[in-house]
Amino acid sequence: MYATHFPKKRYKNTLEFLKRHIAPSETILDLGVENPFSELLKTEGYSVSNTSGEDLDVNTSGLETDTSDVVTAFEIFEHLLSPFTVLKNIKSKKLVASIPLRLWFASAYRSKTDMRDRHFHEFESWQFDWLLEKTGWKIIASEKWTNPTKKIGFRPLLRWFTPRYYIVYAERI
Repeated sequence: MYATHFPKKRYKNTLEFLKRHIAPSETILDLGVENPFSELLKTEGYSVSNTSGEDLDVNTSGLETDTSDVVTAFEIFEHLLSPFTVLKNIKSKKLVASIPLRLWFASAYRSKTDMRDRHFHEFESWQFDWLLEKTGWKIIASEKWTNPTKKIGFRPLLRWFTPRYYIVYAERI
């Protein structure tokens, strides 16, 4: 089911969480361009469309007119300067979103070659909860998980015990 190049644990946990809260009959708008995970959702029977790669910090018109039952946002809010604006403009009544958590022992991710592939925000869970609350969402369920690596060292050891990912299911209030 999961190709060997996919991040198996993250995809597995994300898919299991989504299945607990979203029925395959519900339509999904996945923020971000088509990707391996949106393709996996389709193979699992979900009807998924993606945004077109527009800069959501500047252009939220697609969100404002979308009629999907659910919006998903998997590791996208950390790349936005203003996730508040995006969350406020979502018209769907349901949201499933995941973020990488801020780690005290590692600095925010910043690609040296791709200006778009940088994290402007790495949230603590309470900060993301507050952002959702301020933009009109009520968290129904949430979960955290670790991201262990097979490297040797102090930081890789900490990754076995420190949650790296946070996922929420929220509904519009």
